[in-house]
Amino acid sequence: MGAAAQIMGAQGTVAATGALLVLCMGLWATGLVAEVVTALLFFAVAMLLKLAPAQTVFSGFASSAFWLVTGGMVVGLAMNRTGLGDRLARMLAARLPASYPGFVAGLVAFSFALAFVMPSNLGRIAVMVPVLIALCDAFGLRAGRPGRTGAILAFGIATPMLSAAILPANVPNLVMAGTAETLYGVHLSYLPYLFLHAPVLGFVKGAILVACTVLIFPDRLDGARPTLPPLPPLSAEERRLSVILAIMLGLWLTDGWHGIAPAWIGLAAAVICLLPGVGVVSAASFSDIPLRTCFYIAALFGLTAVVNETGLGARIGHALLAVAPLEPGAHAKNFATLVGLSIGFLFAGTANGAPALYTALAGEFSAGSGLDLMSVLMVQVVGYSTLFLPYQAPPIVMAMDLAGLTLKDATKLTAVSGLASLIVAVPLAYLWFRLAGRLA
Repeated sequence: MGAAAQIMGAQGTVAATGALLVLCMGLWATGLVAEVVTALLFFAVAMLLKLAPAQTVFSGFASSAFWLVTGGMVVGLAMNRTGLGDRLARMLAARLPASYPGFVAGLVAFSFALAFVMPSNLGRIAVMVPVLIALCDAFGLRAGRPGRTGAILAFGIATPMLSAAILPANVPNLVMAGTAETLYGVHLSYLPYLFLHAPVLGFVKGAILVACTVLIFPDRLDGARPTLPPLPPLSAEERRLSVILAIMLGLWLTDGWHGIAPAWIGLAAAVICLLPGVGVVSAASFSDIPLRTCFYIAALFGLTAVVNETGLGARIGHALLAVAPLEPGAHAKNFATLVGLSIGFLFAGTANGAPALYTALAGEFSAGSGLDLMSVLMVQVVGYSTLFLPYQAPPIVMAMDLAGLTLKDATKLTAVSGLASLIVAVPLAYLWFRLAGRLA
């Protein structure tokens, strides 16, 4: 452990790790300082106090999830720079129904579909919100109308919520996958993950979100389809990027056959996007990638690894097991308890931090419930995809800021849709887990 840790003793090391955990999670949840500053603070304090070896503190940089985040940001930048993202949105506009419920449903469905090819929540929000504002204007939903607020918020909430069903499509999934890989050597596959989560977390939650949006922000369209200017021909860069994305998605869907992890497929796609001649963006464009998010992800992984190595994770797990009603064989009660724990971590550490806390304790939860480790890991996705407040998912806050929407409106929709998901989607997720053999 090092001289400093030996001086503090085992108890002091655990106490210092606990204080660092509370500090970092508190700063990430409240946003008092930038995420990257908190990440660097973790690295500095952990190394100064020698809470764990350097390979543990910086283990996040060796995680495949870290590289998937980095690759996804390059792909998102390419979608933005080439105009392919805008083209997809314009193509969507031509197919949206000329009714308000159909308009909202189309936007929510497009958010889910876009997550397959653009693995960055913030990237999708940055590309799409200006397009959504233009779409609302074209359909007659001017500023101040409830339909405009509802449509943009529905897309903003669907972006982090529904993408939880697609393994490489958002940060919480990558935090969960990276932490599971770091702590337990567990590797998740793209297609089995999609099969387990998409029916409920994608389709059912999408329908719930559409219904809540239409009820909370009622409006109507005049029934006339807007006339949009014709799309220009595909540029050479857009054609090349389309091929890159098609190959990337195809390899993701078949990872169980070829055995290449999604992270390395995404990283290879990013490299091709940056290559001179065959790529679609210049290497100099890499400076526009928000690496602060990458450092944040690496710090989360490193923090959970330190928590585990110092023994703090086991102590927290034992404390929770003492009060959590986990019981071998009681599948329904165990499922509800684990979802509740995941949601509880969501309030403490936001959607990005909650999977790190939960996954670090998954071994203890598995022992207490009698469920296998993979099932315990997968149940948490049902929890951290159930959002109740805007701050729990940074993409929602970003959508609000870009569209000039109020926190009050966003909170109404997240709270109501979260409660509806808890009542409807969670029981259905339990039934689907049983049918899929995950809780046998």
